[in-house]
Amino acid sequence: MVFVLAVGCSAARAETIRVTIKGLGFSPAQTQAKVGDTIEWINEDFVAHTATVRGEWDMMVPVHKSASLVLKRAGTVEYYCRFHPNMKGSIAVAPE
Repeated sequence: MVFVLAVGCSAARAETIRVTIKGLGFSPAQTQAKVGDTIEWINEDFVAHTATVRGEWDMMVPVHKSASLVLKRAGTVEYYCRFHPNMKGSIAVAPE
């Protein structure tokens, strides 16, 4: 009989990182994640917002709704609201 023991061979689990939109701001404004994680923006504000990266993605976040995106690449992502350009956030995305 042969027994095989696998130690420390668990796959990394993707996480959901939540960013609240309230008072015309992203909270937290800076966050960290890994490739494969999901960012979920939750709009608790009284107006619609976006989470936009110019030339990459543009997530519409309606009033009292949410929108999410799976992160595909490592690096720092700077995003903003297209409707309110002073609203800015960033995500430091680490490799898997």
